[in-house]
Amino acid sequence: MILGMEPTTLQDAIIYFADPANCREYMVARRWPNGVTCPKCGSSNVLFLEKYNRWHCREKHQAPQFTLKTGTIFEDSPLGLDKWLTAMWMIVNCRNGVSSWEISRTLKITQKSAWFMDHRIRLALQQGSLVKLGGNSGEVEADETFIGGKARNMHKSVRARRITSQGNNAKDKIIVLGMVERGGHVRTEIIKDRLTTTLREKMNKHVTAGTALYSDDYHAYRGLGDEYVHQVIDHAERYVDGKIHTNGIENFWSLLKRGLNGTYVSVEPFHLFRYLDEQAFRYNYRKDRAGNKLNDGERFSIALSQVVGKRLTYKELTGKERQEQSA
Repeated sequence: MILGMEPTTLQDAIIYFADPANCREYMVARRWPNGVTCPKCGSSNVLFLEKYNRWHCREKHQAPQFTLKTGTIFEDSPLGLDKWLTAMWMIVNCRNGVSSWEISRTLKITQKSAWFMDHRIRLALQQGSLVKLGGNSGEVEADETFIGGKARNMHKSVRARRITSQGNNAKDKIIVLGMVERGGHVRTEIIKDRLTTTLREKMNKHVTAGTALYSDDYHAYRGLGDEYVHQVIDHAERYVDGKIHTNGIENFWSLLKRGLNGTYVSVEPFHLFRYLDEQAFRYNYRKDRAGNKLNDGERFSIALSQVVGKRLTYKELTGKERQEQSA
């Protein structure tokens, strides 16, 4: 890596972000492209205190000093930005995800700290949008999947209890609905059931009316032809019939489960939506809008631009905050 150039590989990133000046220059360019402003009052009348690597707002208000971490997922963390940015680089660019144990070993921090760090980074990767799918390509694939333990890994007594006489082992599993716009982004949402009313509600929420909608022949999708150009592929007969297929969303499920089963191994249902956000981010930013493949540095830059205004405390992450409120 040429000195001063922004990193494009993990090795470059480790070397580059080891210098606090590089961290500052890189983050300022993405957080304050028009100049540094106070996160509390929005004033640009600020003074940089180089000795302390922080800024001082000249306006009169409490806590006038702030750092790069203020108002971001990094706030109040004792870990330096060199560790934070390296961990984010790994999570954003490793296709199958990175476990907290791997982050712990790489950064020489405790597994508990790495686990907390990972979930805060996943919060930054979360994407909310009011724009519905289907507006670009006009074609959307929809499918649902079950997340949970595999029958072959269960104890005999547990397997007998959870698997029905019809061979369906969906009991006690989490249902995730996925919708992917061909050539565009994917969205996921955990749903309570697979009833027609539930699936129709989610389609209306995420997919533009009139879009060409492709799904399998599950009966709950019937009736969507009133609002969409709905076409069905019967997997008992074939998997592709011209444009009619669900291979795009099936590919996303394959990537998701490879990470959940191979990297994270055991994911608590309470945290599953964060892992969905992580995988969706990597999928959505594999290419730019023109269809060109994004490199690791470009994908990381997008992720870093989303860290502001998001906060996740340890109590909130572990559910202790809700327990205290209900007590």
